[in-house]
Amino acid sequence: MTINERNHSQSDRGDMTVREAGQKGGEARKQELGPEGYSELGKQGVEALREQRGPDAMSEIGQQGGEARR
Repeated sequence: MTINERNHSQSDRGDMTVREAGQKGGEARKQELGPEGYSELGKQGVEALREQRGPDAMSEIGQQGGEARR
């Protein structure tokens, strides 16, 4: 494939960048799940973390600290 062919095939895909496509997908997912869906995903993540690292995993992460949120 020549450079010209490669550029042509990329332009056939549209004018959206990877970043824009990701943002569009994220917005669609946000509409699909809603706040309750994100809450459920978070709970599943915490449960998976506890299974992998043990029941004290979240308190250990909390003790590591970080910057306060505003």
